[in-house]
Amino acid sequence: MDFTALRRDPDVGGADLAASDAADRLILDEASALLAASAPGTVAVIDDAYGALALGAVAAGAAEVRSHQDLVTGERATARNADRLDARVTSVAFGPGAVAGTRVVLMRLPRSLDRLAQTAALIAAHADPAVTVVAGGRIKHMTPTMNDVLGDVFGRVDVSRARQKSRVLFARSPDADAGAGALASWPRSERHDDLGLTVVAHGGVFAGTRIDVGTRLLLSVLGDALPDATSAVDLACGSGVVAAQLACSRPELRVVATDRSAAAVASARATVAANDVADRVRVVQADGLETLGAASQQLVVVNPPFHSDAALSTGIARHLFAEAARTLVPGGELWCVWNSHLRYRPVVETIVGPTRQIARNSKFTVTASVRRPSPA
Repeated sequence: MDFTALRRDPDVGGADLAASDAADRLILDEASALLAASAPGTVAVIDDAYGALALGAVAAGAAEVRSHQDLVTGERATARNADRLDARVTSVAFGPGAVAGTRVVLMRLPRSLDRLAQTAALIAAHADPAVTVVAGGRIKHMTPTMNDVLGDVFGRVDVSRARQKSRVLFARSPDADAGAGALASWPRSERHDDLGLTVVAHGGVFAGTRIDVGTRLLLSVLGDALPDATSAVDLACGSGVVAAQLACSRPELRVVATDRSAAAVASARATVAANDVADRVRVVQADGLETLGAASQQLVVVNPPFHSDAALSTGIARHLFAEAARTLVPGGELWCVWNSHLRYRPVVETIVGPTRQIARNSKFTVTASVRRPSPA
């Protein structure tokens, strides 16, 4: 396969943000014999970035390949890359149907051990007993604990030789009972009595069931964010903590929570349900605020991520700020919490409008930006 033909679009780009890497190529090389011998419908791919694994599997001889990608932007990029390469891959939701009957599963090792544990449990519980999982990544992001996580539900875990700073783990002999038992523990929940909130999270969602320090700082001042607003958005909602808090504290408010991550959306839906506000919070998987009209919202709240895959990138935050600017009514406000060292204030001020500092501690800053009127 021509890896140079792959593109990240519609995801953010950048000099350090490629559509494939050496780990993708190593996974495909290590799985080449398995893929060539696979029967149609027996190959699945999980957490591919932009289609390198799924399309590489097709190029290696696999047919009727299923692919689950957590990010909607990755799913769309794969579809566009498939069109470009005249290949076909079926996108599937995360669940038993993603791996049922599979004998080969290719996957990128996630940075989150919780995500790996939930995924490994799903495969062990529902894949063919003869399945081989070929999971790889960059060595700098791999830890020995990953072997242990796989070993909890697979009888055998082997390690490949390193190549171009990448390595592959092979998991075989799944324990279906152990997988089913581990899978039943997801999603997980935690009650935070100090905030009056219950947080529910699937594996891999930012902060899991915890409430991180930045979000806590934001929540401590959020009561001052346009108290008379009747509409609000929790942008890049993660587990839905902000959306749940807004709905719980303001009975008149209608909230939309969006995230590009399927795991985050599932978590946010569970969180708002656990806090009895599901009737006033609509959770959608989307790239930014694409499902909302221009100048339609009074308040947008965001704790922007600053990583794309494993690479540090401000492109995601800029994209989210631009989405907020498009969606806010003139005079509406964007409330944002960010790592102070990132110095987002001049960026958000340029994109959205006049910005004031609301709160700051040793690590985080909360700002409020007023949407300037559109040019006449």
